[in-house]
Amino acid sequence: MPVGTAWTGSAAIAVAPNGARKTKADHPAVPLTGGELALCAAECLEAGAAMIHVHIRRPDGGHLLDAGVYADVTRQIRSTVADRLVIQITSEAFGLYRAGEQMQVVRAVRPEAVSLALRELLPDGSDATEFAAFMMWCRTERVMPQIILYSADEARRLADLKARGIVPFDDVPVLYVLGRYSSGQTAQPADLLPFIGADAPAFRHWSVCAFGRHETACVLAAAILGGDVRVGFENNEHLPDGRRAASNADLVGATRHAMAAAGIACTDADALRRSWAEMRG
Repeated sequence: MPVGTAWTGSAAIAVAPNGARKTKADHPAVPLTGGELALCAAECLEAGAAMIHVHIRRPDGGHLLDAGVYADVTRQIRSTVADRLVIQITSEAFGLYRAGEQMQVVRAVRPEAVSLALRELLPDGSDATEFAAFMMWCRTERVMPQIILYSADEARRLADLKARGIVPFDDVPVLYVLGRYSSGQTAQPADLLPFIGADAPAFRHWSVCAFGRHETACVLAAAILGGDVRVGFENNEHLPDGRRAASNADLVGATRHAMAAAGIACTDADALRRSWAEMRG
């Protein structure tokens, strides 16, 4: 199976605590403000996280991409965790922003890491010139992109872009999303198989997130196979036994416990940074 390099017996846990959609009406512990995200980051670091995936919001709770707000929220998170967590911002459009606007916000923020949905930033049939220049900027400015992939076809498309030099990295981190378009948005561990099958492209640094109550089982399967994992309220609110989690840290802790039972150690932020830095080529 093309699941990357040899199994190391370790995996990094990222937490996605809010997403673009969730509000306190969905769960009262969804962090929306900078202060709430900073507190959540500290709790998730203690529970075992190596990275936090950050969405910012408007005062009314709506999705936002804004360089100034990102800078302020990043400062607040750093005040609680220093450099012990990788801070990854999202570039998600949520139907509100065009690809050029998404890339411009990333350039203005100059984050440590950013998630990029291939289907948003480079839709099928579009001109790759601007995207290629943006990816080169990420490499030059040492901003680590993580490409979000919703299907095995998107993974093959990314491999082709990499082969053509449009993605100018020796390798590039990817996030396989399980369950986003499944019935009831409830992922199953088997949903990972199309991404790692014999005809699937291999990415050295891959991670998995999963929608729905089987999140822990899905990400444990990924960790066993050599991937990293992402959990949190953005995709799921339930613990492995079906109880509703009280916090994002509860989900991180449940994942850490499941990994430990399988003999898999948690990678810390510095180790994650080193592994990503090797991919710049």
